[in-house]
Amino acid sequence: MKLRLPQPRLPRRRRTRLLAGAAALAVVAGAGTWTAAASGGAPAVHRTDSMVEMPGAAIDTSYFTTGGGKKRPAVLLGHGFGGSKDDVRAQAERLARDGYAVLTWSARGFGRSGGRIGLNDPDYEVKDVSRLVDWLARRPEVELDGDGDPRVGVAGASYGGAISLLAAGYDERVDAIAPQITYWNLADSLFPQGVFKKLWAGLFFTTGSADGMRPGSVPGSATAPGTATAPAPGPAPAPADAGATACGRFQPELCAMYERVAVAGKPDAEARALLETRSPSAVGDRIKVPTLIVQGQEDSLFPLDQADAMARAIAANGAPVSVDWAAGGHDGGMREAGRVEDRVAAWFDRYLKDDQGAGTGPVFRVSRSGGIDSTDGAVQLRGASGERYPGLTAGPRQFALAGREQSFANPAGGAPPALSSLPGIGGQLAALGAGLSLDFPGQYARFDSEPLAREVRITGTPTVTLNVRSTAADGSAVLFGKVYDVGPDGRQQVLPSQLVAPVRVENARQGAAVELRLPAVDHAVEAGHRLRLVVAATDLGYASPAAPATYTVSVPGSLAVPVADGVRTASAGLPAWAWGLPLGAALLAAALLGVRRTGRERAGARAGVPQPEPALADVPLEITGLTKRYAGAQDRYAVRDLSFRVEKGQVLGLLGPNGAGKTTTLRMLMGLISPDEGEIRVFGHAVRAGAPVLSRVGAFVEGAGFLPHLSGRANLELYWQATGRPAEDAHMAQALEIAGLGDALERAVRTYSQGMRQRLAIAQAMLGMPDLLILDEPTNGLDPPQIREMRDVMIRYAAGGRTVIVSSHLLSEVEQTCTHLVVMDRGRLVRAGEVAEITGGGDTLLVALAGPVDEGTVAKVAALEGVGAVTAADDGLLVRLEGATAAALIAELVRLEVPVSAVGPHRRLEDAFLTLIGGAA
Repeated sequence: MKLRLPQPRLPRRRRTRLLAGAAALAVVAGAGTWTAAASGGAPAVHRTDSMVEMPGAAIDTSYFTTGGGKKRPAVLLGHGFGGSKDDVRAQAERLARDGYAVLTWSARGFGRSGGRIGLNDPDYEVKDVSRLVDWLARRPEVELDGDGDPRVGVAGASYGGAISLLAAGYDERVDAIAPQITYWNLADSLFPQGVFKKLWAGLFFTTGSADGMRPGSVPGSATAPGTATAPAPGPAPAPADAGATACGRFQPELCAMYERVAVAGKPDAEARALLETRSPSAVGDRIKVPTLIVQGQEDSLFPLDQADAMARAIAANGAPVSVDWAAGGHDGGMREAGRVEDRVAAWFDRYLKDDQGAGTGPVFRVSRSGGIDSTDGAVQLRGASGERYPGLTAGPRQFALAGREQSFANPAGGAPPALSSLPGIGGQLAALGAGLSLDFPGQYARFDSEPLAREVRITGTPTVTLNVRSTAADGSAVLFGKVYDVGPDGRQQVLPSQLVAPVRVENARQGAAVELRLPAVDHAVEAGHRLRLVVAATDLGYASPAAPATYTVSVPGSLAVPVADGVRTASAGLPAWAWGLPLGAALLAAALLGVRRTGRERAGARAGVPQPEPALADVPLEITGLTKRYAGAQDRYAVRDLSFRVEKGQVLGLLGPNGAGKTTTLRMLMGLISPDEGEIRVFGHAVRAGAPVLSRVGAFVEGAGFLPHLSGRANLELYWQATGRPAEDAHMAQALEIAGLGDALERAVRTYSQGMRQRLAIAQAMLGMPDLLILDEPTNGLDPPQIREMRDVMIRYAAGGRTVIVSSHLLSEVEQTCTHLVVMDRGRLVRAGEVAEITGGGDTLLVALAGPVDEGTVAKVAALEGVGAVTAADDGLLVRLEGATAAALIAELVRLEVPVSAVGPHRRLEDAFLTLIGGAA
């Protein structure tokens, strides 16, 4: 007997009786079992792979558990569009180690699973999930809430995020969900305001559905589109290897819908209805479980309004809801994957394990920029939070816009189109400065505010009313609105998150009023800047009418800008964690900080120490003429005549080959040894052994000796007690939020990976929130993901106005992390300055390509105005600019259909470093 998903859902008691009498659901074929050994004493994870037979398809699954007979909650992890169960394996293993039974699967049409892609069809993909819940209910190690009812949560991103929402709407056995960067209503996502999102839809239905597609094949998809649906029975899907259709492995009705809309250039009612029935919004009134919603801020596929709609609907059902606006999205990938995974784990700890002490985080959190890294333009992030979710229109402020009524053209065929966001490239364009946006003269109207008297933080959706006239035969118009942040010179403009909002206007031959809801963003506009509303006739990502027409637009009122005053940065939303480090490291740190100085040291510190320099009170570090000879040598120098200065907010990289004098310099800076000549001043105070100013300096000591049997929390508490300073001065919550250790605090240090130990050591150095943090080789022994996490820790710390000095041999990491450099060789200063200045990226760009380009295309690129030369390289093209801007070059490459995957400065720090030291590294 086959168990079918209730439609609508059956009451729990009736469903339980059905489950009790049901026979085994699936036939398991080709099962295999693996055991993943864990480092540092963590429990080993056992993985069992199985093909589960379901109606019309075999579904490829993996089941992850650890040993022991203890009952545990279960978690289902879904993957993104174009991917498979393998994409979430690392997260599954981590959750298994944290005490969950985890089941992953490849959705129909993806990976090794059969069937056709139904965009989370309730009759197929959604019922597949319900059958997997049945399977979990029969596992002996899974905790049950009742007969056939496991304690289970569902999480996933994009396509997997939508299935988590749908599972909660269709199966009341689901107890908690954590959807990420996904949609609430797929029709609203692909047909916003009646306009066809042709670029994303094309990637979705063609490239995204091709046989053999692997994760990441859709450019920039963190996990590309997904879908959902309500009761709408259809024919059983064909096996994955059945005859191909025009759009690959989709169900025929979806192919027909896409082709019809793509040809017409606009959606019809039937297309909207089909996508809406496969969307979580169709069962929104049934989703009544705790929901953590994570949405990307740089996401032209599923913008923040989709998260807003799901948050409002689920909260109205009485369920706990938290909303997290994370950095990244489908336009270039998620930049906070580790933090998000930590929060998902904590969410399930609270609502599946019923752990009342689990920190689920604030009701609303948004990642904000704490500055820009001058090496690659990467955003330095810090969190802001609020006690309630503000929505998209909280606290609107009105800004008058100057500008007469303006007319502009919709060109024949909608070409050339304006540019705003490009899937897969938009997130990378920050490396070039101001990102990408291009509006063609004669195709848009512009309206500016007065310069702002003070900074305004936009948090939500700006709105404005337009009066529109159209000369189109049917009286319609398709318009694209965006708000720029314009600098004081009136020319430099930034398009927040590279987002644009479309709107279709009907019956406008004699004029029509329409409210334009602009993209939801979180963006600070500085005092002296202007807000610029641009209303354009075209955009590359969307379909415009093919027939030429003239649009006339005026703005009768003001631009309403939402300002969520209740959302605060810094410590407002930080979890109150407390952490620890070992006694041995504590005593060493206490010595470095001079907290427990001997009487002789105190006397030495008072004798002959220069007076503080008031002019340097806000300067973290100034070194002047620093010299240190080797012991017993008069003419051999470890450091000679070294001078440089470090300012607040900088992340300074101290570079040099072995023997350059870096370690000696750091030892003098920490007061461990004394210079022979010269002076070191920290915030204006001269550094000597035991100098009180050293209490404002924190140091990371490689290989700090933790007490392995104690938890991370206990280790840090022991360290702080050894310093003799008041407990309230530790600022543990702030330090640990920056270090990002998550819920590992309560585990014994012996179970930590090398990366977690490194983070714990840095957390120790940050206790007391020292104004100057010194890190010596903080990434030693870490793998690439851990190195990236450590990079984020350093950037977050400096974002609050503090200063970080890092010594490292990993030049690529220094290039991505540091804002400034000091290069030493043979004890002397070779060069100091900003990273971009030292690397000298200049006017040569490296254009990475997703595929080969013939000689004819190279010649066309070389002939572009403002391009000096083009050279083929292993990674793509080297383009030397002579007058053209990077944004203009990218626009021309897109027009020429060059398969651009990334663009960045050509010269690397490695090249500059070897040049400076004469290749002697």
